[in-house]
Amino acid sequence: MITPTPKLVIVTGLSGAGKTQALRSLEDLGFFCVDNLPPALIPKFAELCAQAASKINKMALVVDIRGGEFFNTLFEVLAELDANGIRYEILFLEASDETLVRRFKESRRRHPLSSHGEVLDVIREERNLLRELRGGAHKVIDTSGMTVKELKEEISAIFADSAAPAGLHITLISFGYKYGIPLDSDLVIDVRFLPNPYYQAELRAFTGNDPVVRDFVFKSETTEKFMAKFADFVEFLIPEYIKEGKTTLMIAIGCTGGMHRSVALANRLRDILSEKNYRITVRHRDISRV
Repeated sequence: MITPTPKLVIVTGLSGAGKTQALRSLEDLGFFCVDNLPPALIPKFAELCAQAASKINKMALVVDIRGGEFFNTLFEVLAELDANGIRYEILFLEASDETLVRRFKESRRRHPLSSHGEVLDVIREERNLLRELRGGAHKVIDTSGMTVKELKEEISAIFADSAAPAGLHITLISFGYKYGIPLDSDLVIDVRFLPNPYYQAELRAFTGNDPVVRDFVFKSETTEKFMAKFADFVEFLIPEYIKEGKTTLMIAIGCTGGMHRSVALANRLRDILSEKNYRITVRHRDISRV
């Protein structure tokens, strides 16, 4: 019997971005979890778990700025893991400055870097300190517009065991350009050139989830032609990403407000890719905004 290679997920990112919730979600998925582990102990931790691989084959730990000077050794530790052939994934969580400030104000918690009351300054300082780590992350999740439930679903979609033949999880996210591009997107598609239901008074209050809006968007010959070319493009890319070892793919589809066209096209792409037995998650980020 072949002993499975233990899976190690290192959860890191900005304070207030949802690392605690992410760790709880991983624990629910059967991961052995440790919070705020000093980086220097990671190799020993991985070694101990590997020795008990038949019992512990999924591990997750949070390493972040709370470690103080210990945190500065993280890159050396990651190099050591690479040298020893220990496979790991880095999950980096972030959120907008506005979101993080609001979360700290609401929770009345002190930022780990704060020695005064200027929350925004230390958030920007931490973002700068973590810039290089973010660049090396295998997966980045922007939690700005996410509820705890949506974050849990995203974590589950990425890390839950799956029998999907491709081993690739695809997230389709519709959004409104007026609210900003999702920061963790791999591909961003602008569909603002398509007929806009917003300018039809009888359609404005509906969304792309409603058949009346969907039918309006797709009755356009331009939409049908674009959808065929777009789906063909994505289906070409997926096997190439898989060959490169990519395990997650986020495709962001944007229109002006994120209520109509982008929602309809994200749903249609989901239907097309689902027929190919890919794992698909759809999130309509801005569908409820006014």
